[in-house]
Amino acid sequence: MPLRFSVNLNLFFKEQPLPRRIARAAALGFHEVEFWGWWDEDLAAIAEEAKQHGVRIAGFCTKFVSLVDRNRHPEYLEGLRQSLETARRLDCPMLISQVGQELPGLPREAQHQALIDGLRLAAPLLEKAGVTLTIEPLNLLIDHKGYYLSRSDEAFEIVRQVGSPRVKVLFDVYHQQITEGNLINNIRSGAEWIGHYHIAGHPGRGEIGSGEIDYRNVLRAIAETGYRGSIGIELTAKGTDEAALKEVLELSRGL
Repeated sequence: MPLRFSVNLNLFFKEQPLPRRIARAAALGFHEVEFWGWWDEDLAAIAEEAKQHGVRIAGFCTKFVSLVDRNRHPEYLEGLRQSLETARRLDCPMLISQVGQELPGLPREAQHQALIDGLRLAAPLLEKAGVTLTIEPLNLLIDHKGYYLSRSDEAFEIVRQVGSPRVKVLFDVYHQQITEGNLINNIRSGAEWIGHYHIAGHPGRGEIGSGEIDYRNVLRAIAETGYRGSIGIELTAKGTDEAALKEVLELSRGL
């Protein structure tokens, strides 16, 4: 089965309102899109444009509330309930969750356990809705200083301990190249816990044909794991948006 890709609407075709960007993605041959926060968007317009162009909303973010701070778990769960209602409205199968900044003065073991406990509270809501939540490790070196979760092995262990088929890891290839490298081995070893991917070149978070990541081999490795979800294109094009997106399709051809 060919790999499927999802265009991040926040990063492409920014001269138009977000709902109108769906038509631009569809015209290039993409059948899935994703975006970040839903709470400031015109959801009715997004739903209508997606229906009109035969495009699926592959994913969006749940509200940004810390999971490593167990005092904020009720707030996180309320944001999740709102996000699940939006997912139902948009027929969206996947939510993306950040986990929060590391809390100074609190041992990492305590934050690790709080994260697991928060996700265990979320799991029944996700299972009832039939929606998958993906937690995202982010790099600390360049983009997200102070964030709690950066390594894929810790993310896989958290998801394993949560023990729900509706709680997975978002493996962002750009972030994990910066954090740890060893991309293909980590993709293979963590495949059962990965629910979504993001791709971008490094350095610079540009086109996937730029920089040090051999995306032809990385995409082949993803395909060989039997992954059936979409792969989010989350990059900032240095050239035209159209050329950056067409390059993804070209590099993935035949995999």
